[in-house]
Amino acid sequence: MITKFDCAPGCPVQTTLQFIDGKWKSVILYHLSTQTLRFSDLQRKLPYVSRRMLARQLSELVTDNVISKKIYETVPIKTEYSLTNFGKTLLPIVNSMVTWGNEYNELHK
Repeated sequence: MITKFDCAPGCPVQTTLQFIDGKWKSVILYHLSTQTLRFSDLQRKLPYVSRRMLARQLSELVTDNVISKKIYETVPIKTEYSLTNFGKTLLPIVNSMVTWGNEYNELHK
């Protein structure tokens, strides 16, 4: 049975989710929305995310051209992540999530 909430191929919500679906991708985008961050910076901001999971989510975002990864050939290697121009187009969605989350948190203090 098809309902009004079923998402057929080409559904715009499904299209959007293909780029931000993932337990931590939206949170990563939130932290990269205002600055370029190193892997270690992201680890500090997301202490409850394993190193492996963070690396995986970052890799998927890089593959999808949502963020860029810049590697500096230093010892130790320095890696920086930033939003691409395409990634910046997702900021209105992330900002809406921030607004909703702040309102929810205020109501449930």
